Amino acid sequence: MKKLLTLAALATATLAVQAKDIVDTAVANGNFTTLATALKAAGLVDTLKGPGPFTVFAPTDAAFAKVPKADLDALLKDKAKLTAVLTYHVVPGKVMAKDVKAGKVKTVQGSELTVATAGGVTVDNAKVTATDVVADNGVIHVIDTVVIPK
Repeated sequence: MKKLLTLAALATATLAVQAKDIVDTAVANGNFTTLATALKAAGLVDTLKGPGPFTVFAPTDAAFAKVPKADLDALLKDKAKLTAVLTYHVVPGKVMAKDVKAGKVKTVQGSELTVATAGGVTVDNAKVTATDVVADNGVIHVIDTVVIPK
């Protein structure tokens, strides 16, 4: 009996160690170093490590590379604008791919994203390239373009 309890405790401890929040999940993926840098610059790391749940439409490093370097450098230095852009990529709640519907979705930033589902899912014309990257406080859907609030 004692051996079973020890194994159960070990399994529980292992699961607890493996659980990662949105930020840790994105960093571990390896394709979101610019996003991680931007989250740090905006002071949003602690927010996205919070309880959530959050749905994050996460632009890859390749998506950030589409933004002209001068524009990206300026954005990284303007905390207010950077915060607005990054929170525009976040929707409250955990929305899995099977639950995505076309239409307007309110973001944490306050504006609405336009989600389309014809011919693949897009978010403000950014193509969703991977879905349902699950974190313990939400889910990440990967997008190929940085979306900017109007």
